[in-house]
This record gives sequence, structure tokens and C-alpha cells, in this order.
Amino acid sequence: MGIKNRLIVMNFLQFFIWGAWLITIGNYWFQTKGWSGTEFGAIFSTLGISSLFMPTLTGIIADRWMNAEKLYGILHLLGGITLAFLPQVDSPTLFFTVIFIAMICYMPTIALTNSISYTILKNNNYDVIKVFPPIRVWGTIGFIIAMWVTNLTGFKASANQFYIAAFASFLLAIYAFTMPACKPQNKGQEKKSLTETLGLNAFKLFKSYKMALFFVFSMFLGAALQLTNMYGDAFLSAFEQVPEYTDSFVVRYSTIIMSISQISETLFILAIPFFLKRFGIKKVMLISMLAWVLRFALFAFGDPAGGLWMIILSCIVYGMAFDFFNISGSLFVETQCDSSMRSSAQGLFMMMTNGFGAILGSWASGIIIDTFFTNNAGQFHWQGIWNTFAIYSLVIAIFFAFLFKHKHNPEVIGQISH
Repeated sequence: MGIKNRLIVMNFLQFFIWGAWLITIGNYWFQTKGWSGTEFGAIFSTLGISSLFMPTLTGIIADRWMNAEKLYGILHLLGGITLAFLPQVDSPTLFFTVIFIAMICYMPTIALTNSISYTILKNNNYDVIKVFPPIRVWGTIGFIIAMWVTNLTGFKASANQFYIAAFASFLLAIYAFTMPACKPQNKGQEKKSLTETLGLNAFKLFKSYKMALFFVFSMFLGAALQLTNMYGDAFLSAFEQVPEYTDSFVVRYSTIIMSISQISETLFILAIPFFLKRFGIKKVMLISMLAWVLRFALFAFGDPAGGLWMIILSCIVYGMAFDFFNISGSLFVETQCDSSMRSSAQGLFMMMTNGFGAILGSWASGIIIDTFFTNNAGQFHWQGIWNTFAIYSLVIAIFFAFLFKHKHNPEVIGQISH
């Protein structure tokens, strides 16, 4: 098997593991276990908490002491063991602990996947910028196929979704140990200060009002990024409780419907260069925020019959909402910081969105849903939930439009793209 095909398999399995349970865990939590929204919010916060420190720590280990592919394999082996144990858990508190350990193992492997891919491609004299994106797309395909597998096997509310993920994790762990060696790059090089090693030097960007404002908005929008992953499939499955929708396509194949979001994501990535050159970074980020308003509002008023088009359109809009902010935000950081702290600044951006933002969104959403939108029978008022999220996104968009000042410079965008 050629190098590119080997990396395709690695990226496919990497995100297959995540797709097997991330979208459907809500069904397992609420339908099978009957646990509360507040506790569920805590579960999704583990993604954010582990993203705050694990990618940095594993990056240091891979840079200085251990081959990246070996560290990658060990993490997936441990993660697989943890995922396989989840079905045995009967307490929300213990479930939180176990899923947290699983995320400590999994979240840093996302960055390691990129690092290993870059290293192997460069060692084999490939043009990374040209060759890597088509390889990475197979990660999204893996995520989509895992969602389909979980749905079509009837496991979307079953503990078996964790066994599927665990099996893929074990398979990837074994596969990782057969990958070409990715030796530590900083062995014997001049030692950096602890601040530089941990990427903390990027925090001085907060001295700039413009950058501080950007990172604050990144955190608040980051709070919205995982909400439909948390509750989307459970929302569609809940239509089963309405007699006229009990046997509808949406109820039976809710996870497949949700996978339209990931398909949309792959397509909107291709549209980003056009939008950036035509409208600029600020307007593209604002478009993303307004797309989040649509994403939530369309869910609020959609249903499996006359409102099916709203549900499908919401899934299509997701690609614009998710990709436009993440990629344009990353490019904004690239244009505003010195090359000496490029990696640290990008790490800070990810920390604010996928770390602090994800923690804020998961904990706050759980508390809000439990307090205001759950009846005595434990049923959710979904329209109120989605409208609340839509209003939240709209408020962020309005404040961003008026407070964040950035002038579009097509030449800067052109330089980055080349």
C-alpha cells in the first residue's frame, strides 16, 4: 500500500472512532439511561477540558522523547480500553470519569494525526499543501460512515456504539505501530523556555484590544459549536413520541439525517477561498455566526413532515456555520501574529474555541435545559431549547458586527493562500 493510501486509512479510522458515538451518545444518555441534561452537559465538557492541556503535553512528548506514531498507537490502545468499559457503567458520575479518561486519550490524537501525516509526506518529498487536504477529507468520510453504521445497525441508543468505537480504536492502535517512523524533531536542539514550550507566549496577544476581543468572541461562539452534536440526534429521535411521526424516516434514520451536516462541511470548505477573497475575514466570520442562528432556528420549527425541509436545510447550513468560523478565524490569527509564535497563537485559538468555549457551552446548555425546558416527566421542550440557542448566536453576531473592527485586505488573503 502506498504512503498516501496508508495515511488515508489512518485518517479514516481516526474520525470513524469519533463518529461512532459523538452524535448518538445523547440517545444513549437520555433514552436508554434516563439521566439528566445537566449531567449530560458535563459529559461533553470533557472534550473541552482535555483539549486545554493534552494536545500540548503530547506535542512536547512527540517533539522531544518518543516517536509520534508510537505515542499515537499507545493513546488509541488506552482509549479503546476505556471506550469498551463505558457500557459497564451505571452511574452518571462514573460515566463522566470514564469518558474523561477516553477524551484525554483521544483529543490529542487529532493533532497527532496531522503531525504524523505532515512528517511522513515531507519525508517522502510530497507537497503537503497540495496532497494533505484530499487525504484529510477521508477523515470526514470516516466520521459519516461511522454515523451510518451506528444508525443502520440499530445501535444509536445502544451501548454497542461504544464497542464499535473501541474496536476501531484497537484496529488503529495496531495499524499505527506499522506506520513509518516519525522521530522526535527537537532532540538535541536548543532548549526553549518553559513558557515557549507550553505555548504560553501567545497569551501576550491579549495585550492587543483587537486580539483580546477576537479571542473572547471565539470562546463565546465556541460554546455553540458542539450543541447540535450534543442534542441533535436526541432531538430528531424524540419525534418518536409524537404518534404521527413515530415511524417516520427522520425517526428511523436520525443519525443519517444528521450526517448531512458533515457532508455539507466537506463541500463548504471548497467555497471558503471565494468567500474570503470577496468579503474578507470579518464578514465571513459574521456569516458563520448568522449561519448558527439559522442552524438552531430551523431545528426549532422543523418536523418530519411539512417541516422536513427545515431540518435538512439546517444540516446543510451547518457546513457554513462550522467551517467558516474555524478556518477564517485561523487565518485571522495567521495575519495578526508574528511567525515566531504562529503555532502557539493557533493553539490559543483552538484552546479558546474547543477548550474554554466547549466547556462553557456544554455545562451552561445542560443547566439551562434542565432548569427551563424539561417537564416533570423528563421530556424536553425542544422548540424552546433551539430558539434559546438561536437567540444566543444572534446576540453574539450583533455584538461582533459592531465591536470587532477589521479592514478587508485582499492582498493579505492572497499571500496566505499562496
